Amino acid sequence: MKEYTEIIHVQEEDLDDLKHVNNVRYVQWIQDIAKNHWLKEASKEMLDAYIWMVLTHYIEYKGQAFLNDEILLKTYIEKAKGVTSTRIVEIYNNKTEKLLLRSKTDWCLIDKNSKRPIRLTDQLKNMFT
Repeated sequence: MKEYTEIIHVQEEDLDDLKHVNNVRYVQWIQDIAKNHWLKEASKEMLDAYIWMVLTHYIEYKGQAFLNDEILLKTYIEKAKGVTSTRIVEIYNNKTEKLLLRSKTDWCLIDKNSKRPIRLTDQLKNMFT
């Protein structure tokens, strides 16, 4: 599997009333890293032909992040079959290496023109595994 990573520094706007990272922000980061990974790997032809739609999000919170923490986001594709792809995102405190969150998201590949699900090609499957 091919991993993709990003570093984020927790900002004031990422926090909730308890002064730790808001759950909604984590979901945004999960979607952002998935999109960024796709944009990095996909060809122009793929970007013009396909879009991804979330089917399910499963999120397991393991710890908390706070203002100024340096966060490591790591993602990879666990499975790609038929019209779906299962993406794992793990979020760590980059200093302590403590796992803060693990998510599993099922994405459906959509044809941009017809707006209907389309089977993953071998090229797409091999791009991330």
